[in-house]
Amino acid sequence: MSLGVQMHDFAAQLFPICRSITGNGVRETLSQISNHLPALTVHEVPTGTPAFDWLVPDEWNIAAARLTAPDGTVVADFRNHNLHVVGYSEPVDLILSLEELQRHLYSIPELPDAIPYVTSYYRRDWGFCLPFRERNALLPGNYHAKIESTLAPGNLTYGEIVLRGESEREVFLSTYICHPSMANNELSGPAVTTWLVKWLMERKRRLTYRIVFIPETIGSIVYLSRHLEAMRRNVIAGFNISCVGDDRCFSFLPSRSGNTLSDRVARHVLERRAPEYKHYSYLDRGSDERQYCAPGVDLPICSVMRSKYGCYPEYHTSADDLSLVTPTGLQGAYMVLKNCLEILEANRVWRASVLCEPQLGKRGLYPTTSTRESTVSVQTMMDLLAYVDGKLDLLNIAEVIKADPLACAAIALELAGHGLLEDVGE
Repeated sequence: MSLGVQMHDFAAQLFPICRSITGNGVRETLSQISNHLPALTVHEVPTGTPAFDWLVPDEWNIAAARLTAPDGTVVADFRNHNLHVVGYSEPVDLILSLEELQRHLYSIPELPDAIPYVTSYYRRDWGFCLPFRERNALLPGNYHAKIESTLAPGNLTYGEIVLRGESEREVFLSTYICHPSMANNELSGPAVTTWLVKWLMERKRRLTYRIVFIPETIGSIVYLSRHLEAMRRNVIAGFNISCVGDDRCFSFLPSRSGNTLSDRVARHVLERRAPEYKHYSYLDRGSDERQYCAPGVDLPICSVMRSKYGCYPEYHTSADDLSLVTPTGLQGAYMVLKNCLEILEANRVWRASVLCEPQLGKRGLYPTTSTRESTVSVQTMMDLLAYVDGKLDLLNIAEVIKADPLACAAIALELAGHGLLEDVGE
């Protein structure tokens, strides 16, 4: 079974769960992730806990919800699709006219058969979401709106795993687990991230990896409020992983500076693996990028996506389903992000340990028979030696000499093994 199929099956397993920024749906999702990542640590942060300018909100859980028409027809039922209920709806049991009900109904005229995703996290309210075609056919009369939910002090829940490497320098991976049944905008990120972590756990790591599964916005703010100083010291690169499951064009959203190590690696990989990718401005950033790259925070975090959030027609609707996300789309994103991490692992600064050009032949580094392949390899080696000045990292050099960074890394290690290069760090 391919990795893409495995990730798609996992997304399908998580799809029915009703997630929000707090609540049992988040806990159930983290429990399913921990089946694949036993080292995952789950943290609970109590309601009212300050996080910079925010407070952790009340916890929301929902058991059932139904909107019934005057003739007894069920118009919307939470059991049929969890997007039918506005996220964080307070409990209600009301009889009201269609005119009164309309202010609590949501639909999208441009997508008449899709259920929209709507939330009211920080203002007490309630509502139902319907396809526009069905909403437009509602008849006058009295409707019964019943939502069985709780909104009370509890906890915000997130998952974290830290994989130690030889260095304290860190790569940060962040994905969110707060949306209900949507596949690309929600589940593609946790699925791809879970499989990236599996791969990282199986390999020798030079760098340390900090990975979080969090609710969007409030989760990243809470996490930063607890770890910002350590992250400022140690994080050298990172990726916010979201919307990575469809088969459409790749997208790239840079950090605020646009020239961090993360930005450089992502651009390098996308230009080679997905040359048709769309480059967005940082001003097109999403919720968590706003936190990680905020003034005063300024972490080197960027995003590599497939169809960027807010830029594809199925976004935040029931049309963002498991048919939109595909095994090939997931595997393609996994390979691009894996390649980014491989380059980060290999990237370091080397300095030549001999003056002038070294004598390669006596070390067996110069081929005795010249072929096209050997000529290219030797040329890359010679080009690399021209730039190992103890200042440029391998990615810089690869960009200058137009070579693959991983090929440069393999050559550098071979040269170092012969005493021709010395490692001066990242």
